[in-house]
Amino acid sequence: MNEDKLELVTDFYEFTMSNGYLLKNMNDIAYFDVFFRNVPDKGGYAIVAGLEQIIEFIENLKFDEEDIKYLRSKEIFSEEFLNYLKNFKFSGDIWAIPEGTVVFPNEPLLTVRAPIIEAQLLETMLLLIINHQSLIATKTNRIVKEAAGRPVMEFGARRAHGTTAAIYGARAAIIGGAVGTSCTLTAQKFNVPASGTMAHSWVQSFDSEYEAFKTYAEIYPNGCTLLVDTYNTLESGVPNAIKVFDEVLKPQGIRPSAVRLDSGDLAYLSKKVRVMLDEAGYEDCKICVTNSLDEYLISSLIKQGAKVDSFGVGENLITAKSDAVFGAVYKLVALERNGKIIPKIKISENVAKITNPSFKKVYRFYSKSTNYAIADLVTLGDEQIDENEYEIFDPNAPWKKKTLRNYYVKPLAEKIYDGGKLIYKSPTLDEIAKYEKEQLNTIWDEVKRLDNPQKYYVDLSKKLWDLKHSMLENGR
Repeated sequence: MNEDKLELVTDFYEFTMSNGYLLKNMNDIAYFDVFFRNVPDKGGYAIVAGLEQIIEFIENLKFDEEDIKYLRSKEIFSEEFLNYLKNFKFSGDIWAIPEGTVVFPNEPLLTVRAPIIEAQLLETMLLLIINHQSLIATKTNRIVKEAAGRPVMEFGARRAHGTTAAIYGARAAIIGGAVGTSCTLTAQKFNVPASGTMAHSWVQSFDSEYEAFKTYAEIYPNGCTLLVDTYNTLESGVPNAIKVFDEVLKPQGIRPSAVRLDSGDLAYLSKKVRVMLDEAGYEDCKICVTNSLDEYLISSLIKQGAKVDSFGVGENLITAKSDAVFGAVYKLVALERNGKIIPKIKISENVAKITNPSFKKVYRFYSKSTNYAIADLVTLGDEQIDENEYEIFDPNAPWKKKTLRNYYVKPLAEKIYDGGKLIYKSPTLDEIAKYEKEQLNTIWDEVKRLDNPQKYYVDLSKKLWDLKHSMLENGR
């Protein structure tokens, strides 16, 4: 990541707890799960993202003298703990579901197994990264789906909540299906297309709209895109664009790329612009629209028959404005002593906040006849799946059962760290984006609906369900 110092991007109570653990000689091996409880925007699925940045954070995590000096100044931390931080190095194991995977509530997206102090000190950054990038990847995919095959470009850098939100939000947007970004640093860092041509200020800075278009076309004849709504789209913008196409591009044998609309009644204007371009002989000139778009506006435009070829989406994508919290949490699920796993559970009067205990694995069942995903199953870490027949049940209504046959099953998580050593090679952003598309092709359209999606079931194995309910009974 670009920032030089991220080690103190840590909630302060991580340090107070860790100091206490050390003073009380409580540094047992702990298991923590990262999971989320609800899909944003009442959607049917989410896209997990951010693993590459988590790896970068862990690989570079160290506490320098400046950090130690600051913590010492709080006058609450022991010198033993401060010396521990000076020599800090992650030594544990991590399992994670790869970026771009379609995921659902209450599945462990990432599991940390490490001495509890190490695991505790990772919490804030792991959540920050997963929550942000998974949120933007999920929001982008909703938008891309409603665009129905038309390219979507991420245009949100100037409205993002800070520089890292712009950079890594754009990265997550590519994972979610965007074809390019306006953020030049993201384009450079991750080798993805940079998108953008001109703003209204370019047009306004010339004595006439025609002169602005002509100058731009002369400088950038290839891939020429003109912004036609600065003054009057139909009376001046498009006529001036056509005039420049005729005078500057046509003599060179170059075809214009697109015109862009950024205001007004986009459905109405796009239809009128399409007619004007076609009549002028520019049937291949695309129409791109921008202006505070989201999945619902894009869906509406398409239903109205708007003649739009691509979308540039900014603030509503990069901030996930309609539901701006992903909500992943980091919960202790087990301790390990003398090689034995001791399950832990959080009990709450709010049923949704009761955790699934112990070290777990997640499996996805696929139909052999369709290759569509049937359901996910969360099991205890030592369980094996019967490949011939398996009975699943709704963990909230266990009398609802289904026997699966003619399926194949895949574990979702991969081991990332083993004894503090990185054993996972991060794919390129392009590879992750392609993987995400493959993943989505295994999910039924009913689950991917914009409104009232079909619920995809994430079930618990019988052994895990029994463990959870025995712990609930004992807790009472």
